[in-house]
This record gives sequence, C-alpha cells and structure tokens, in this order.
Amino acid sequence: MKTIGNIIWFVLSGVWLGIGYMLAGVVACITIIGIPFGIQAFKLAGYVMWPFGRTLHESPGHRFSKGVMNIVWIIVGGLWLALLHLLFGVLLCLSILGIPFGIKNFSMAKLALFPFDYAVGPVADGTPAEAGPVVALD
Repeated sequence: MKTIGNIIWFVLSGVWLGIGYMLAGVVACITIIGIPFGIQAFKLAGYVMWPFGRTLHESPGHRFSKGVMNIVWIIVGGLWLALLHLLFGVLLCLSILGIPFGIKNFSMAKLALFPFDYAVGPVADGTPAEAGPVVALD
C-alpha cells in the first residue's frame, strides 16, 4: 500500500516539491557558509519525493545549535518551502482522493520550517521503528 501511496504522491506533488528542495539546496550551496543548509535541503528532497514508509523522529543534538540552524534555514528558504507545502495541501484537499495527500503536505510544512529538529526513520507495521536505523537530517 505504501508503494501505491508513494507513486500517487510522487505524481501529484512529490516531484514538484523535490524540485523545490533541490533548487533551495543549489542556491544554499553557492556560498561556503550555506553548504550545510544545501546538504539538508538535498536530504529533505529525498524524503518529500517518497515519504510513505518512513517516519520522523526527534534529531539528536543540542537544542540551541539546532535552533540557530533552524532560524537561519527559515531565512534562507524554509519559509518559501513551507508555503509551497501549504499551497499543495490546499490544492490537494479540493478533491476527496487528494485529502490524505493534502494532510501529509500540511504535516510536512512543519518539517520545511524546522528541518534540523527531525531525523527520518523507517515505519514498521504502521508504528515508528524504535530500533531501526535513523538517518539524521542534520
């Protein structure tokens, strides 16, 4: 079921969101200071293109440093990416088939604003995997 959901997601909004994150990553990598933000955008692009079957966990690390990185991220491009998620969420919620995908976009808007607070991990049997590998987004 998650493969079908991912394929529908990819066609409806995943490809466009992935392009947006890739563009943000390229723009962020123009300067040396922006490279960590560009790498973060590339990691997020993979998640927003194929999200089902994975879940978000709290990222390890110091809260202050993650907070500073998130503030800079919001200024660099996170706000525009969150607005893109909200736009796709509203458009997808206009049809009954698109409502679950619109809700997923609304939840990803939080990720677009605060990416250094989360890590992506697998989902096992519909519940977050506690012992599975987690890929940190920072």
